[in-house]
Amino acid sequence: MKAIIINRYGDSNVLQYTEIEKPIPQGKEVLIKIMAAGINPIDWKIRRGMLKIATGNKFPLQLGFDYGGIIVEKGSQVEQFQIGDEVFGFLNQLPGRTYAEYAIIPASLLVKKPHNQSFIEAAATPLAASTALQVLRDFGGIQAGNRILVNGASGGVGSFAVQIGKIFSAQVDGVCSSKNMDYVTSLGADKVIDYTQEDWRKTEQKYDIIFDAVAKSSFWHCRQLLKPQGIYITTLPNPGIILLNYLGAWLPQKGKLIFFAQAQASDWQFLKEAIESGKLTVRIDRTYTFSQVAAAHNYSESERVRGKIVLIPD
Repeated sequence: MKAIIINRYGDSNVLQYTEIEKPIPQGKEVLIKIMAAGINPIDWKIRRGMLKIATGNKFPLQLGFDYGGIIVEKGSQVEQFQIGDEVFGFLNQLPGRTYAEYAIIPASLLVKKPHNQSFIEAAATPLAASTALQVLRDFGGIQAGNRILVNGASGGVGSFAVQIGKIFSAQVDGVCSSKNMDYVTSLGADKVIDYTQEDWRKTEQKYDIIFDAVAKSSFWHCRQLLKPQGIYITTLPNPGIILLNYLGAWLPQKGKLIFFAQAQASDWQFLKEAIESGKLTVRIDRTYTFSQVAAAHNYSESERVRGKIVLIPD
């Protein structure tokens, strides 16, 4: 089968679309024919070597976490799914392996694809939406009536965070550029702040949760915006923060760091139901073929993505 691998860390030129051995599912595993694979910033951070404290220096490495696909083979102990089932989810193992024609997935990490989503839309959903859900619900303890701010509200994680905030009946302020204000408004944001025109960190509004989905600020810059029991959470930290977190260093009581969402099928079931009821949507910014992966990574790294980028087989 063909898959995207790297044999060293570096820029997008290190990505190779090449032949590798097709895996065979064992026990409680299934083999998925990948119909689409979502791109997330963690993918190119791994490719650059920013997470090699976790991924090591043994090559080749496969990439990719999100997937939408069809079960084509299954292990002898898989009973709850059948060959031909259309499924989605994301892997919980660094460095990933869904940038490929086929991928082995534990059956425990499968959920049937929402009936009203294409494979492309399904592959764009799991990691980003799970991150937003776990940040707000599990880390932030979101409650109805909370006031939350989402920085990077037009991006992959941020766009889901705005919608999930509204599902939990919170008041949501979204920060984005002027060209994305209409889009963030369409997601349900109660207020949209154009960061090109005003510094959102100087607002007088106080928040229960500040979610910096693009890691463009810090707890220290935002602490004055938090209510007495408010919390600041960020994703996509820089390598220094990753190292501190990895070594167990603590952040101030009001600041938290979430490095990587936990793969939980129960969360995907929650998201599936929200999608099928029309409460949660995903915007596909661009789609690339596997052989165009370098261009896809370059666009993701530009940090100008509105919604999600997805890879599909050639």
